[in-house]
Amino acid sequence: MEPFDDQPLGARPHIAVFSSDKVGNFVVITPLLRGLRRKYPDCAIDFFGGEITRDFEEACPHIDARCSLYGGEPGDFLGRLTAFLTARRAEAGPYALAINCDEFSELNLVVVTAVAPRYIAGGALTSDFRRRLPRRDDPVDRLLADDDWNGADFVARHAPLVGSNYIGEIFCRLARLDDTHTDPFRTEVPIAPPPFVPPDVLLHVTTTRGAKLWPIANWAAVAAWCAARGLSVGLLGHRAEIERRLYNAGGDEDWLVANAPVADLRGETKLTELAGVFAGARVAVCVDAGPMHIAAAVGCPTVAVFGVDADGDGASPLRLWAPRGPHFHLALSPTKCRVCVEHRFRNRDCLVAGHPCMADLSVGRVIEALERAIG
Repeated sequence: MEPFDDQPLGARPHIAVFSSDKVGNFVVITPLLRGLRRKYPDCAIDFFGGEITRDFEEACPHIDARCSLYGGEPGDFLGRLTAFLTARRAEAGPYALAINCDEFSELNLVVVTAVAPRYIAGGALTSDFRRRLPRRDDPVDRLLADDDWNGADFVARHAPLVGSNYIGEIFCRLARLDDTHTDPFRTEVPIAPPPFVPPDVLLHVTTTRGAKLWPIANWAAVAAWCAARGLSVGLLGHRAEIERRLYNAGGDEDWLVANAPVADLRGETKLTELAGVFAGARVAVCVDAGPMHIAAAVGCPTVAVFGVDADGDGASPLRLWAPRGPHFHLALSPTKCRVCVEHRFRNRDCLVAGHPCMADLSVGRVIEALERAIG
């Protein structure tokens, strides 16, 4: 297993791409998948993701086979993984290249090494699984070793390898894809017809990281403003019990449905259908989470409640994760807070009394962004 330096992979290379089970991660990897298909037209691409994103993975035209590393049925995980690898090697040959897009995952580090590719892009372990492969003194490894991808001086530190902090571009450069192979800022997702007529305005208000939440009363005020102008409003998300268990919903979403002019659409769609809902809506207003990335990917005018100020400092890593494009609009906070920045966004909840970056982001500022998005 050698580090990938854009060596020739042969006529029909077998490529493994490793991600996670997070929706946003899948969306931002799509420029990489598209670029691999263009650079290696006859390649076979295997995707290692999770059950949460399975719907997207199975419908993605750039993926030939997929395997859940995360969220699968309990039981013989190693047996299922071995059977998948055996079948894929028999059909497409040994793996020429593995690309690890989430080397924070210890499971990814183990499995990407077990796949035994000829070349590796991203983190892996030594062949005896005892330690991580050492970093080399080359531009890509220096970028991977940098622990501040969201930093304002990140591009200056790593030019000309990257021209932005955007995670989609970083993944493409990791795989030695340039702009002739793919637009690293253009994400895409498979779309299926939604099971209902999309409302005009879609809200998504929860996230796994509590530091990114906006007060629920503010969401009710936004919904009331929309309804007063004849706009229908729907609330998106997982089923209510999953929202409470995994996404910091508590009783807030149930309160919102009971006290604001909002249709409860939680748990009503698969991911591909959710993409169809966004494609049919006039505008989406979202916290920094997976549905925001889906909305932006299908071209829905999107207002992001990031809790960051005009300098890009705040609750979310704006430079790294914010979608690009003219249909993406930010509602900026007037309050500067760098606590999350200084913790590299590893704090799950706000560490400052009163959560000022979000609490000070007024309903009026979000409505101003909403008016710009609607046009």
